[in-house]
Amino acid sequence: MGKLDDFEPIIGEPKTEGLVSTSKPLLPHILYVDAPESSKLRIVVTDFKFSTWMAVKSVIQLQNMRDNIGIGGPWSEFIEYVITSINSRDAKIVFEGQSIADGPAYAKLVAQKSEGMPLVCVHLNKLVGGAAVEAIGNVSQELFKAYKSQHELLVKEQEGRYQLTEMVAAEQAKSEILERDLNLILSSKRHKSQHLNERSTSDSLKVSTLQQTQAVGKEADVFKESTKVIKRVVPAYRRAKVREVLLHDKDDDDADI
Repeated sequence: MGKLDDFEPIIGEPKTEGLVSTSKPLLPHILYVDAPESSKLRIVVTDFKFSTWMAVKSVIQLQNMRDNIGIGGPWSEFIEYVITSINSRDAKIVFEGQSIADGPAYAKLVAQKSEGMPLVCVHLNKLVGGAAVEAIGNVSQELFKAYKSQHELLVKEQEGRYQLTEMVAAEQAKSEILERDLNLILSSKRHKSQHLNERSTSDSLKVSTLQQTQAVGKEADVFKESTKVIKRVVPAYRRAKVREVLLHDKDDDDADI
């Protein structure tokens, strides 16, 4: 036989249908489903003021419901189907019976997993007096527990976000410092590289100028040497011989005349 161990409470606001009362205002109803024992399922519907209903189903009764609905498979799948149906947006409370000063005489929970799937139908008993007050008190406490649990989760999530924001800010600050240091290093390297390039260019210009100067000097020396060769003086003894020949030729010509 199946049990309801680890059953998570269900809280919802089902639709209402057939609620007619001329003497009391229409208030939203809250649905609360839990398992106070592993062998019982408890369903409470209340508007916390005028209308409170409850049904307690044992495991045996749930097994009979399973057979009537016609859902096969393991027990866990049936309970999962019931939970999914109650949590669906089409779950509703149907009120029936003659509307009197105390409201409708009957009510039932009708739910299904999706359109076309089997209906889960649970008839509810109307609570009055102390029983209604006790049921409302139990639901209120459970709602507060649920609120407190959600609030604690929200606070933890906010704290986690804050810590994450702080971590991200710290990492961004580190990144900015690293980027600044890197830019300084790259700027220094670029400055040194530019200085070396300028120095190399200057040295190249100096070498080129020196080479040109040396080349011009060599050309001047060559020019001087060639000039010396052109202006070389004929020796005196050679000049005398030339004059003798010229003088001799002139005398011979005069004799012939």
